[in-house]
Amino acid sequence: MKVVVLTGAGISAESGIPTFRGKDGLWKKHDPMKLATPEAFGKNPKLVWEWYDWRRQLIAKAKPNEAHLLLADLEKKIGDFWVVTQNVDGLHQRAGSKKVIELHGNIWKVRCTSCGVEDYDYRAPLPEIPPKCESCGGLLRPGVVWFGESLPIDALQKAFALSQEADIFLVIGTSAQVYPAAELPFIAKNSGAKLIEINPEETPVTPYADISVRKTASEGLKEIIPELL
Repeated sequence: MKVVVLTGAGISAESGIPTFRGKDGLWKKHDPMKLATPEAFGKNPKLVWEWYDWRRQLIAKAKPNEAHLLLADLEKKIGDFWVVTQNVDGLHQRAGSKKVIELHGNIWKVRCTSCGVEDYDYRAPLPEIPPKCESCGGLLRPGVVWFGESLPIDALQKAFALSQEADIFLVIGTSAQVYPAAELPFIAKNSGAKLIEINPEETPVTPYADISVRKTASEGLKEIIPELL
């Protein structure tokens, strides 16, 4: 049995990390076009980095919550178990998940805009904003996917393939509004997977789900896990 899980910001909300499109979401308070686009970075890299440095500090204080830990435990029990995440916080890996595909990058990764070198930098706060490349002195950018950018092709192809192969596909804590990630549940459903959704609110996935649980990620997982084992 192959189980694939798509997670969004809702799974990290219980760790104290704000969602983007929920009731108190970040995009209700901040304009994404000024903070999360290549154009915004080109215009004002210091402002963009100040916002990402604030988010990095927030995430550094956060810990994997029960939902992250339950998924890591399921991977040990099921084996053919994958997490495809829209999140950039790295909490799945910190919880112990090994098979994680990051569709939108990782906030702890930095990439040089001059020489292209990539690395992880876990310092929070950063000592210099905007940070500079140690190799060439060029301007570093966050290793995340911004609006208007393509998703990493390897991660996207793997996610599409897994969705087609899944026997059970879980959708947890995602608004299902950001494409192409939002396509994955429908690819899985059309390929014969049992589709299970966990979200306090209804989403575009809800009408197509075989099971739809209106609970938080951790409470919903505790209800659904008996269906998987």
